[in-house]
Amino acid sequence: MKDTRPVNIDLTTIRFPLTAILSITHRITGVIIFVGVAILLYLLSLSLESEAGFVKAQQLVGSPVGKFVLWGIVSGLLYHLVAGTKHLIMDWGIGETLAGAAIGSRITLILSTLLIVIAGVWIW
Repeated sequence: MKDTRPVNIDLTTIRFPLTAILSITHRITGVIIFVGVAILLYLLSLSLESEAGFVKAQQLVGSPVGKFVLWGIVSGLLYHLVAGTKHLIMDWGIGETLAGAAIGSRITLILSTLLIVIAGVWIW
């Protein structure tokens, strides 16, 4: 019997549909939120230690790197929120078709991009 399975799959040649890309991104933002909670808890702990710790936390958050990290955490949270809301709507039976999923993905991408840009303007 001849084995017709591919021997070497080059992942760079595979075109993922938008729904798959957004699904992978949803999982990645979950990891970003997990790590972000640890960072935010560290900042909270530092700020509650003493007045000097509070000043240090303010300096960390106020630095360009600190603002970028905060923007990354907030961006992950916003994207995860929008994508999770899309999944909840799909659980109600809305947008379960292939065309509906594509429309939902586009809406998710547009809405989350808009919210992330607004958050960036607010943080910077």
